[in-house]
Amino acid sequence: MGSSKTWLAAGIGMIVVVLALIVLILTFGWNGDDKDEANPDNGTSTSQGSDSGTLTAENGTDFKVEYPTTEWMTNGGDYYNRRYANLDQITTENIKNLKPEWVTSLGSGTEFKYSGEATPVVIDGVMYITTGANDVLALDAVTGEKVWEYRPEIAQEMDTVCCGWVNRGVGFGDGMIFATLLDARLVALDQKTGEVVWEREVANWEEGYTITGAPLYYNGKVYTGVAGGEYGIRGRLTAFDADNGREIWRFYTIPGPGEKGHETWPEDNDAWMTGGGPIWQTPAVDPELGYLYFATGNTSPDLDGSNRAGDNLYANSIMAIDAETGEYKWHFQEVHHDIWDMDPANPVILYDVEMDGEMKKGIAQAGKTGWVYFLDRTTGEPLVGIEEKEVPQDDRQHTSPTQPYPIGDAFVPQEVTDEAVKEDLSDDFEGEYGKIFDPFWETPLVVKPSPQGGANWPPSAYNPDTEYFYVLGNDNYFTFTRSDEKFKEGDAYLGSVFAPVLEAPQRGTVTAIDVKTNKIAWQVDWDAIAYSGVLTTKGNLVFVGHNDGRIIAYDAKTGDQVWEYMTDAGANAPPISYEVDGVQYISILSAGNTLAGSKHGDKMYTFKLDGTFKDGNVTNAGKGTPSTDTPSKGGDDKDTASAETDKGMDVFKNNCLACHGEQGAGGHNGPNLQDSKTAEDLDKVVARIKEGGSSMPSFDGILSEEEINAVAKYVNEVLSPLGK
Repeated sequence: MGSSKTWLAAGIGMIVVVLALIVLILTFGWNGDDKDEANPDNGTSTSQGSDSGTLTAENGTDFKVEYPTTEWMTNGGDYYNRRYANLDQITTENIKNLKPEWVTSLGSGTEFKYSGEATPVVIDGVMYITTGANDVLALDAVTGEKVWEYRPEIAQEMDTVCCGWVNRGVGFGDGMIFATLLDARLVALDQKTGEVVWEREVANWEEGYTITGAPLYYNGKVYTGVAGGEYGIRGRLTAFDADNGREIWRFYTIPGPGEKGHETWPEDNDAWMTGGGPIWQTPAVDPELGYLYFATGNTSPDLDGSNRAGDNLYANSIMAIDAETGEYKWHFQEVHHDIWDMDPANPVILYDVEMDGEMKKGIAQAGKTGWVYFLDRTTGEPLVGIEEKEVPQDDRQHTSPTQPYPIGDAFVPQEVTDEAVKEDLSDDFEGEYGKIFDPFWETPLVVKPSPQGGANWPPSAYNPDTEYFYVLGNDNYFTFTRSDEKFKEGDAYLGSVFAPVLEAPQRGTVTAIDVKTNKIAWQVDWDAIAYSGVLTTKGNLVFVGHNDGRIIAYDAKTGDQVWEYMTDAGANAPPISYEVDGVQYISILSAGNTLAGSKHGDKMYTFKLDGTFKDGNVTNAGKGTPSTDTPSKGGDDKDTASAETDKGMDVFKNNCLACHGEQGAGGHNGPNLQDSKTAEDLDKVVARIKEGGSSMPSFDGILSEEEINAVAKYVNEVLSPLGK
């Protein structure tokens, strides 16, 4: 009997323990693995995000999110993508003493087809940076000495690359560096050694998919989008398990039948299957809401809307989805039924600001339209007004009857005026021109902004001290036409060609916009497109790079230039700032950019107050792998002329394809060579290649005489006749 009582007491005790555990689980949440849910990076990173201290997510997880100081741990600096360093050792008063501390040659990416657009990350005194050739290097953040390198093999014959060979950086978490590769692979590398931990194919590059944006690590998952809107893809964002690379879920940016938003695509065809909606950039996260935010790219085909009636969701949109499940939360479409390639390629930025006596959770995105869109990131509703206005129509293009017009200032011109034509275009210009959202058909039309923007990929920044949003803008002249183009998997699917107006000027803007009013606080005008990215700091500074190689600093409040330094190549990547052992550093990749037409290089420049770098002391991080460009194959009986044509084609692919497109048509920066009068004259082609012109750089000294002659003959004898 006594034994029965003992067992009964034990049983009651067990029930009490179980009930207590259930109460604890319901109260605080439970995670089945060994990760510390109070720190989503499982002890490998510190804090991220807002200066408001600890945030409690909807799932009960606590996150301390702070502005970056000693480290720069995500592509955008923090989970909010603000690119604000909470450091003030370097200020407007002492920046005159800012000098290089170290310069390191990365050993790859100098060929003209590559563009240096990467943002480094810095963790525990080590910098991780990628090149346009997709190589990943770890450098000592104090000295620039190489720690390790990862140089992947990528098929050099890739012909599904829209806008030059780029890689915008890496992600970090759980002791790993996550790299996305242009051929649509995701690779996890050991943080300490660079050894491959796992590798996954996200998509197939031969079907038109590539990846250009840096991945994001958050709470045990790695997120990446896909590019390829110019190749008829169906865009998506995918979440992978950081431990093993297993796909957890994917969110399609072009909804299929039965999904919310599919009603904005035609019912009588399958245009949605090739509808585009790429994701060019790294997402942002709000841990408190549990939302993941990103912008989606253009519809496909870019310029032909005749077969895709409707608003074409969720292309050209700001999106919020559940970070854990990928469930849709809200969207805001910046351009309905886009036919101008005005997709939002700029990263989204999250910020908190007081408006009308109340703290607001904001999200901002700088569009190619030349407007910044300020929304409530909880609901997707405008924080500063946005009006739907009627716009000109073309029934053949199925244009949307209205478009969103943000209340406030545009940061670039949005109309080609009579005065602008007289001032900027040649005297014999007789083409048609107009303004934003003017439709076109088969007669060329010049409108502003161009497919380069407005704002393009170069990231913007937000400074909580000034409450300004800093954005780089482009102002140039492009012509639009439409043509009937059939989809073929892996081929460019643009719906015609957009091209710059030859010899027209290119201009850029650096603009500070008040996030409470969407009004310009200050603006600096450039006689070149602004094509790098922005860093802002607590030291009241804004740093940007310039095509001519300069890194420039402005007073964050006034826009007055306070400092500059000339690097040896186009400074077309975003700067960052970090602190090691109490010393603040500024770093930027200076490697040039194909679409900017700037000089190419391969160097990381790092500055500090009273830096000690001496010319000639460049650290060599290695020569990298030799070029593996595959020559065109043919029979053994090829004659010399045919061999030269093949060589010309190889030179064209590596130096001209990104701007002029496949077979000389359909690029993002250069004229259609099939219709070019210059291309009909071999001597003129050679001269243009050597001298450059308009947005085209000079290749004299970049290409050998043999290469110049070979590619000139290819343009003159192969490409030019295609338009006849």
